[in-house]
Amino acid sequence: MMGLMEILPPRCVQIAKRELLFMGPVGLVMYLGGVFFINRQCSSTAMTVMTEVGERMVGENLKVWIYPEGTRNDNEDLLPFKKGAFYLAIQAQVPIIPVVYSSLSSFYKPKTKLFTSGTIKVEVLDAIPTSGLTVADVPTLTDTCYQAMRTTFFHISKIPQEDRATPKPGAQPAQ
Repeated sequence: MMGLMEILPPRCVQIAKRELLFMGPVGLVMYLGGVFFINRQCSSTAMTVMTEVGERMVGENLKVWIYPEGTRNDNEDLLPFKKGAFYLAIQAQVPIIPVVYSSLSSFYKPKTKLFTSGTIKVEVLDAIPTSGLTVADVPTLTDTCYQAMRTTFFHISKIPQEDRATPKPGAQPAQ
């Protein structure tokens, strides 16, 4: 996330979970970088922040970078998407530009927390318009984005998509 702050397009802000704010220097850098923090434990507070971000997107011509899975992911598949980003895009009537990163599995071992050398591929997909969509369209929009991003994830990660169960984008991941 901190590295992204250097390459984000102008007038682009990130949204992150509030817990990151308290991670020492990382949280301070994120705060100073203008990251919006969401308390995921309190949905009313999170929705208030998202509403504020939506208003600022329109009023200040901001772009927002959101991680739709809502957490780090160490497996070789996408987690189900949270719906907040899609509500926000519809509220602001702005397109969604999906950005997909390849799997880290070839050079990161989550059990040992060790990195070796490797390459991450990044693919920016075509914009998905939200113009004219309403809150009732959120599940379809979420599914459209999820399917496009998941297909691309498998392709750029060189992970065969066959034999994988297709999780529902709004479903909660197994704990």
